[in-house]
Amino acid sequence: MGSQEVAELGTGSPENRRTRRIFRYNSPLVQVILIGIVCFCCPGMFNALSGMGGGGQVDPTVANNAITALCITAALFSILGGGIYNIFGPKLTLLTGCSTYVLYAGSFLYYNHQHREAFAIIAGGILGIGAGLLWASQGAIMTSCPSHDRKGTYISLFWSIFNMGGVIGGLIPFVLNFHRNEAASVNDATYIGFMIFMSIGTLISLLILHPNQVIRNDGSKCTNIKYSNVFTEAREILKLFLDWKMLLIVPASWSSNFFYSYQFNNVNGVLFNLRTRGFNNIFYWGAQMIGSLFIGYIMDFSFKNRRKRGLFGIAIVTIVGISIWGGGLANQLHYDRHNLPSRRLDFEDGSDFIGPFILYFSYGLLDAMFQSMVYWVIGALADDSEVLSRYAGFYKGVQGAGAAVSFQMDTQHVTFLSELIANWALLTISCPLMFLLVFQAVKDKKAQVGNKSNEVELQ
Repeated sequence: MGSQEVAELGTGSPENRRTRRIFRYNSPLVQVILIGIVCFCCPGMFNALSGMGGGGQVDPTVANNAITALCITAALFSILGGGIYNIFGPKLTLLTGCSTYVLYAGSFLYYNHQHREAFAIIAGGILGIGAGLLWASQGAIMTSCPSHDRKGTYISLFWSIFNMGGVIGGLIPFVLNFHRNEAASVNDATYIGFMIFMSIGTLISLLILHPNQVIRNDGSKCTNIKYSNVFTEAREILKLFLDWKMLLIVPASWSSNFFYSYQFNNVNGVLFNLRTRGFNNIFYWGAQMIGSLFIGYIMDFSFKNRRKRGLFGIAIVTIVGISIWGGGLANQLHYDRHNLPSRRLDFEDGSDFIGPFILYFSYGLLDAMFQSMVYWVIGALADDSEVLSRYAGFYKGVQGAGAAVSFQMDTQHVTFLSELIANWALLTISCPLMFLLVFQAVKDKKAQVGNKSNEVELQ
């Protein structure tokens, strides 16, 4: 059966013809857009706050400790999050997760006045629980809703909407602190602005449908299972630690947020003044939109053969990554933790500003390309929401553990150069293993239609 015939399956009845309307509320497109808006408002604003270096404070120690607490709890609850999502469904899981972002931003508003870090650290730990639940849910929705031949497109669509949150979030501190180029910490209005956006995202999460209700254009559901149970999820989550496919993803998962402490605190936070950090973040997260759209196109349209598309995409990410980290090394050789720049750069500094700015922009580009590539590979391993929620949770769990280690490395004053080399080495290790995974596990000859057992030949 040809691929055109596959696309036309399920179009015989009026009910199935209705499923072909792109902007149906229960369509994959609308659901991915909605989860993108939720992440725009919650983790998107969190990224903008973190990207300022030290959570907008002059001393990054409090933010580093809060994010370490976040990453530790996120590592655990991301792994459990896929099972929790399967048991309770998206609405309750996402509502719980999103509400913790508001608390975290509020803790820094409190710190602006009381300078007691305990609340920020506790809020960080609670946010880790919520972030684990949110990202496991997001991963399941983003990778299971689309058909197998359009997963890269939907991943890039999500990533663009999500990172628009970072762009808008970067505008907030830039505008509110524009005339405070020598200020140490952001003002109260900045944190309040973040909290308003996060509260809106929490409410929008109630619009997300259960995957059992989401109908693809071919008439198939994202899953045939409405709700799972604790025993099943515990058993299946434990199996992930012995799954060779998940073990090959571990280095990529570990490295996928490992670089944030270096880039946010030791590049943006060290080299630039307060208002310019907000300015830079507009372009850092804007670069992520470009990177995700580019790699999404490569992963879906570069070759007819899906495995070739995956291998080609990984090769491009490898080349781009090595080049950007090489540029990072050239920049890092000009300063270190004990020899900081005599003054922080402002966006009006002309040629002195351009080089470090382009590097920081490129870091954002690479982040999106790398993570979108990993999500595509995860999505290529299965189509069912129940399975992919566990895969996404495992990925985010290992990612959180890596981030926790990286922020504590920074807190313990590991040299900037050592942090850069660690990041570069992780990329170098990760990409060949992802290449092997795609070569071994991503198949092209046969694909299931929906969740049925019958298979059709793809040409």
